[in-house]
Amino acid sequence: MIQFSNTEISFQYKSDKELKKSLIIFRYLFSGFMLEFGKFAVNFALKLNLPIRWAVKPLIFHQFCGGENIAECSKVISTLAKYNVKSILDYSVEGKSVENEIMEVFHETIETINQASKNKNISFAVFKPSAFAPKDILEKASQKKLSEKEEIAFQFFVDKVDKLCSHASKQKVKLLVDAEHFSFQQIVDDVTFSMMKKHNSSEVYIFNTLQMYRSDRLLYLQEVIQCSKNEKFKLGIKLVRGAYMENERKLAQEKKYLSPIFKTKEETNITFNNAVKLCVENIEILNLFCGTHNEDSCLLLTELMAMQNISKNDDRIFFAQLYGMSDNISFNLSKEGYNVAKYIPYGPVKEVMPYLLRRADENSSVKGQSSRELELIIREVKRRNL
Repeated sequence: MIQFSNTEISFQYKSDKELKKSLIIFRYLFSGFMLEFGKFAVNFALKLNLPIRWAVKPLIFHQFCGGENIAECSKVISTLAKYNVKSILDYSVEGKSVENEIMEVFHETIETINQASKNKNISFAVFKPSAFAPKDILEKASQKKLSEKEEIAFQFFVDKVDKLCSHASKQKVKLLVDAEHFSFQQIVDDVTFSMMKKHNSSEVYIFNTLQMYRSDRLLYLQEVIQCSKNEKFKLGIKLVRGAYMENERKLAQEKKYLSPIFKTKEETNITFNNAVKLCVENIEILNLFCGTHNEDSCLLLTELMAMQNISKNDDRIFFAQLYGMSDNISFNLSKEGYNVAKYIPYGPVKEVMPYLLRRADENSSVKGQSSRELELIIREVKRRNL
């Protein structure tokens, strides 16, 4: 049984100074009042175009991001590699809709693929589909109601996704396609599925992301597994619990359709674990990227691997967590010889703020997340006699 409570292993990569900085962030900045005040202050500064880099970068940015560019991330990548933890460069700039801005994100993503092909410590590349088209275009494409102008914008999106997938497969790099909102996830599924059929004939290069808090995702997983068997190609499956819960429920209520999200966290947990089981049972035709901060799900996967006689370092299965979170899971798994990767978000401080605010919200809203991180950090601070 892996001991996720071993803080010496969990925080071995952090210096005393870095550990104390993490203590400040989780003890004070993620407390109720300070979090709300901080979010208000940051949003206010962004609207007025005030400088925030000086205040944000040394603390919350440093905790959850690798740097402002790939060069700055190199130190984090090398540090993690010392402990058998791989990295995933995630250019976390969001909300682009102008063509020149989209092309900037596209070229940066190409560069992350190039870096992954050259550096054995970078195990995957990743992109967010909505970085390459306005969300309203993707929503309309999901409903199959596009004007001529909208069709051009949509084909521009498909072209960029195709180029990224083609480049990744040529470079022999595994590429993760992140999940999106329910309103346009269908079109993302369709495009990604076509890319898997095109590029995953013998090896798995393209991965689709399934948010298991959606009540339809287990059935979808069963369907694509059957389809891959029938059509003789392989699947890349990234499992996550989900990132837009409150937003999805609110939209469903406003637009008067049935919420796609499970009513309880327990239902999500059960479905996530069932999806893990299904993937392991079909490991001959798929690769599994298990993206979770849930200890029980990680333990389940290790047990299933043992039952199926799958070696700990079988490259068809990866565990993954976000940089700056759940180090107790990442480093204790890697210590035992499992494949582990950390998402390393990066980008200009101002541009990455939406991502950072979501991380702050997640740590405060997910039951026990922030308190668990704080408890582990305090325990390690005491162990080191700081």
